[in-house]
Amino acid sequence: MSNRLRWDRDGRDWPNREASRFVHAAGFEWHVQRLGQGPVVLLAHGTGAATHSWRGLAPILARDFTVIAPDLPGHGFTDTPPPPGLSLPGMARSLAALVRAMDVTPAIAVGHSAGAAVLARMSLDGMLTARALVAINGAMLPLTGIPGSLFSGIARVLVTVPMVPRFFARRARSRAVVERLIRDTGSHLDAAGLRQYARLMTDPGHVSGALAMMASWELKPLERDLPELRVPLTLIASEGDRTVPPGDSVRVAHMVPGAVVKMVPRLGHLAHEEDPQAIADLIREAAVRASVLA
Repeated sequence: MSNRLRWDRDGRDWPNREASRFVHAAGFEWHVQRLGQGPVVLLAHGTGAATHSWRGLAPILARDFTVIAPDLPGHGFTDTPPPPGLSLPGMARSLAALVRAMDVTPAIAVGHSAGAAVLARMSLDGMLTARALVAINGAMLPLTGIPGSLFSGIARVLVTVPMVPRFFARRARSRAVVERLIRDTGSHLDAAGLRQYARLMTDPGHVSGALAMMASWELKPLERDLPELRVPLTLIASEGDRTVPPGDSVRVAHMVPGAVVKMVPRLGHLAHEEDPQAIADLIREAAVRASVLA
């Protein structure tokens, strides 16, 4: 679509740009970053984010791993597929197709927020054979009661109104609006991080992709299937997260056999951006427990 981010313009100072490439898979083009050497770690960002969110974490992980980090469908510089491709099963299938196209076998998979749900769905459906799964403030359970019903209903309505993405994009031109949205997650980012989110939020194509993903999202089947997850699962939960309550990670741990919860003090929903070294240490710890690293 014509209002998408353009790599030749918007990607000129993209974080870790030298690691970027474009790959065709699942019928559309993806922006992917690849860096480092060693066992493959697959990174899946959350709704509304992109590969910029790994700007600090990916280079640290690259000391031990080959890092594969795509912009998910409809996000960043990756194309937006038809609506079925933005559902949780559809996104899982598309990401699996990308992994096959890149001819890599992830040894460990790390997902932030909704990205954790995508990786869990892939694992449950036999599309991911990683030896360890790490969820950073994983959004793996549906919102309950009236808030959950309102959220899904509003998202489905908003995505049908063509002017809504442009309205959100115009509003995000205000630095105060972007700062407030990030602050409401419980996180505090530096100027560079805020600048990257402002770039995404002011792009109607990216906003449209994120809204379409939210409108297509259904987590009840994942909640039902989580007890069948057999890959070792580490749930990193930030005590200051205002988006996904840390209690949700505890609930998931009670559902998944052998799951481990790692509580992180002070940080918010974007913990991997606030303190990438601390999160990298927990990922490496999970890799060692799964014998991915010595």
